Amino acid sequence: MLNSDEEGREVILSILGPGDFFGEMGLIDGSPRSADVVAAEACEMLVISKADFKRCLQENFDVALNIMKRLVERLREADRKIQSLALMDVYGRVAKLLLDFSEVQDGQRAIRRKVTKQDIAKMIGASREMVSRVMKDLEASGYIRVEEGLIVLEEA
Repeated sequence: MLNSDEEGREVILSILGPGDFFGEMGLIDGSPRSADVVAAEACEMLVISKADFKRCLQENFDVALNIMKRLVERLREADRKIQSLALMDVYGRVAKLLLDFSEVQDGQRAIRRKVTKQDIAKMIGASREMVSRVMKDLEASGYIRVEEGLIVLEEA
């Protein structure tokens, strides 16, 4: 999900995965969408009307509860991003994003999904050039290494 300003600058609000949903806020409060969604790869979508959505919520407490839980997760993530933007420099924001996106597999912490420096920049509110500089510094300092499309985080 992303937003852009009148000058065409973009900020990536989140990267959704299989089973995630979007567009629920407009269905709930009737306001226009708050972000755009762009698919990074082929995907299947399910579209539900406002009337069907409301009926589903009324008739299925578990569905309503799961949607509320996901909305709370997104709100907490937004809180963390605001805190990061307010309190961390670009180095800290890049490092936090790398940690957040990484997964441990076979004893190695790495980012397995494709994420470009431009995407990182859009997620942390920095220029691609600055992200490139930070990534180069992190690699030169031995904190990360890039191999075969993976970003591997080294033990400190």
